[in-house]
Amino acid sequence: MAKLELAKIGNPVLRKKLEQVDPGILSDRKFRKLLKDMADTMRAAEGVGLAANQVGKDLAVAVIECKSNVRYPEEDTIPLEFYLNPVIIDYSEEKINGWEGCLSIPGYRGLVARSASVTFEAVDSSGESVRRTVSGFWARVLQHEVDHLNGLFYMDRMADLQNWVHLDEFNKAFETRVHDE
Repeated sequence: MAKLELAKIGNPVLRKKLEQVDPGILSDRKFRKLLKDMADTMRAAEGVGLAANQVGKDLAVAVIECKSNVRYPEEDTIPLEFYLNPVIIDYSEEKINGWEGCLSIPGYRGLVARSASVTFEAVDSSGESVRRTVSGFWARVLQHEVDHLNGLFYMDRMADLQNWVHLDEFNKAFETRVHDE
């Protein structure tokens, strides 16, 4: 299990809008290893999503998974998914406020309004084009990761930075024991 180094806020790769990836890259053994390493890194950090630029790669690729995650124990399961070139093509008008963290900004949470459901297009890890509508937590995670691929952080979406808190204060306020790394 290879763990990649996570890029932290301030690293220029995190603010770049990433170029589309040629789906033919899926046949490359090194790229397939990168996908596996991204999943291993996300799991080791107890994350539910990871964009390639978060591990220093200038590729429009994201991985998502939520299974018995200690950082998000109340959330539904999301199967392991790899997306190349994900683009959100429709956002629901309904917005839901939710607390988000980021593996590239450890130790903080912010309250972010996100669309309750989104429709997106991408290429999956088998090279198939997918068009899917997801809702709830899956929609939130997907929006968060697509933002990363466009050089944005969750704080860029926050309506009020007074709702950006250190994890210690978050745990006190919500009587939780969430931790990062």
